[in-house]
Amino acid sequence: QVQLVESGGGLVQPGSSLRLSCTASGRKLEHYAVAWFRQAPGKEREAVSCASSLDDKKYYAESVKGRFIISKADAENTVYLQLNSLKPEDTATYICAATAGRLLSYGGPWYINPGEYNYWGQGTQVTVSS
Repeated sequence: QVQLVESGGGLVQPGSSLRLSCTASGRKLEHYAVAWFRQAPGKEREAVSCASSLDDKKYYAESVKGRFIISKADAENTVYLQLNSLKPEDTATYICAATAGRLLSYGGPWYINPGEYNYWGQGTQVTVSS
């Protein structure tokens, strides 16, 4: 019911910034929990940032807290992830995900589990290298 398409990745130097976009079609994301995951060679899939609109709650992984910002543009049905002060260890495929009818505020930290999400984008590659 929901299709997600990411964009905005690229090859950048350490300390630079990128803005990733995840645009949804088929349904509005207002009542969905959304998330950005990343997966790098040799590492498990990691929940980078998650958000739910109705309770206006956000989650950031400790490794990105203070550097990344998740935001939403309702008119465009798009979720953004602003990546600042990028480090080589941020290199990964970044994938957006969504699931309906849940809020980050309830049920414990369910939202960091990839298995909780029904809809996934194709991913966008972020490479941070000097």
